[in-house]
Amino acid sequence: MSSSFFIKTKQQHPKRKTEAVQKPKGDEVSGAKSKIRAKKAKSKYNEEISSESETESPVAYKKRQSNEESGFDETPQEKKLRLAKLYLEQLKEEEENKAEEESFEANLVAGRLQEEVLEQRGKLQRLIAKDLITPDASEVRVLRGHKLPVTCVVITPDDKCIFSAAKDCSIIKWNVEDGKKLHTIHGGRKGTEDRHVGHTAHILCMAISSDGKYLATGDMNNLIMIWEAETCKHLYKFTGHKGPVSGLSFRKGTHDLYSASHDRSVKVWNVNENAYVETLFGHQDAITGLDSLSRERCVTTGGRDRTVRVWKIAEESQLVFHGHEGSIDCIQLINEEHMVTGGDDGSVSLWSVNKKKPLSTVKQAHGCHGDVGLEQPHWVVSVAALQNSDTVASGSHNSQVQLWKCGQNYRGLEPLFSVPVSGFVNSLKFSSSGQFLVAGLGQEHRLGRWWRLKEAKNGICIIPLKRKPNQEEAND
Repeated sequence: MSSSFFIKTKQQHPKRKTEAVQKPKGDEVSGAKSKIRAKKAKSKYNEEISSESETESPVAYKKRQSNEESGFDETPQEKKLRLAKLYLEQLKEEEENKAEEESFEANLVAGRLQEEVLEQRGKLQRLIAKDLITPDASEVRVLRGHKLPVTCVVITPDDKCIFSAAKDCSIIKWNVEDGKKLHTIHGGRKGTEDRHVGHTAHILCMAISSDGKYLATGDMNNLIMIWEAETCKHLYKFTGHKGPVSGLSFRKGTHDLYSASHDRSVKVWNVNENAYVETLFGHQDAITGLDSLSRERCVTTGGRDRTVRVWKIAEESQLVFHGHEGSIDCIQLINEEHMVTGGDDGSVSLWSVNKKKPLSTVKQAHGCHGDVGLEQPHWVVSVAALQNSDTVASGSHNSQVQLWKCGQNYRGLEPLFSVPVSGFVNSLKFSSSGQFLVAGLGQEHRLGRWWRLKEAKNGICIIPLKRKPNQEEAND
């Protein structure tokens, strides 16, 4: 009985097992296969969009590699060494970038300093003349407002305004952009000096300080007037000269004023303190012109004594130069070491303060006039120089302003072009930017009335200094 029970159990067990593992039917098999394929496809799809399977950048790859290596291969000492190397490389890269920037800035500063040193030494010569071209006659502007010949002009340091003065004792402030009068200081009649604020005699010279604060004017009554340039308000009156004041110049960067007179003396004034400083003597004839730059010295022309003098103010000494065959009537410094002069012998000369004779002279610079066999050169009445460049200009009474190119090291003068004007060119000034040249015109010479050009008009002339277009602009 017990055996039958066991046999029965043994027979029934496989039956249950076969029931549990019954084979699926055809539809069930195909459904299962499709599920498996879907699962595989899904896993494949998931694998493709996995962030871990995205293309890694070399930097990220190296970082991960280094992390893996550090996680599995590095000892603490090796990790410290690796991080130290990375830090040092980063510092090195930062220092190289910083050094590159500093080098660029240093080059800029060095360039500026080098230019300043050359300027102080008087050896800076910017080559501008080769790019200048003759302006059209329609571009030259003439401004009229003075009743008598204009004797002197100055331009404000910002090139926005022009001051002109004349034999009618008046001073006019002009706007460069539109040519309009901004202010007029009227001249007074002779004998009204006590009650008139301004000049009552011919104004012969004027100067403006390098910061544009003060304007100084000198007249035939031996007086120097100081004005506030912005408002044209009268500030001071300097007396002391015993002859007409023929030259004025502010020392660049200061309010020290140098004045020259027909009394053959040079005086030094401090405008800030409204004070006289000292007097220098040396010329043997009336001084006709004066100029200065930033050094504590000035240069003068001595008219009929035919000398140019360099005055060393601090040392109270002077250097004497000879070269012209007649009266030297005008002078202008090109830089601290070189200057240009003009005289009634018709010549224009270039000088170095280290040479007693001119470096170069152009005779009959403005041609001749008169009957055949009795020709006389046109007097050179005014000269101007574009500071620290190779460009100078001269004016006469032959109806033209002549521009010149200085040779290398100021040895030689070549004519560039001339601009037609009418009358005596009594004063010339270049703008600080070199964008234009101003000429003061009159029917008479600024220092006298030897003859009169009736067809001329009294006024100022603004001549644009046009440049050749750049090659890139020409191609465009």
